[in-house]
Amino acid sequence: MTAPALTLTVYGTPAPQGSKNRNAHGALYESSAAVKPWREAVKTAALDALHHDDAWTALDGAVWLDVQFSLRRPKHHFGTGRNAGRLKPSAPPYPTSTPDLDKLVRSTQDALKDAGVVADDSVVATLSASKVYVLWGDALRTPGAVIKVWRLTDFLKEPQQ
Repeated sequence: MTAPALTLTVYGTPAPQGSKNRNAHGALYESSAAVKPWREAVKTAALDALHHDDAWTALDGAVWLDVQFSLRRPKHHFGTGRNAGRLKPSAPPYPTSTPDLDKLVRSTQDALKDAGVVADDSVVATLSASKVYVLWGDALRTPGAVIKVWRLTDFLKEPQQ
């Protein structure tokens, strides 16, 4: 299989690109205060990775974006007292509450665009995304995301079997 054009591991709390609000003067601002640090973390990780690739130009052809978000488990998933730190049997294996996966992807795509990974969000022709809890399966040990970007044209060059 073709290797990704770029693989990033981003540490920080993934935050959704939510709705926008207007202030008293009519200016728009993000309703979530957490989105700015997340977008900065993604942008910084991307710029650090691209710093060593002088030939990199923002991808303007069709790409496949694969993102796995690792989220912190809520405290109520764990026992108390002598069971402190132990996962309750009733704790769900996957995150099914907020943040919404599509909004997490939106904030991440915007940061990738700002960093010059992709020319625009519209070049994402294939998308796979998931959200898991930290330390579950192949998830990160702390909150963050693993982001992989492939040029779809690279798959056309592979020999057919």
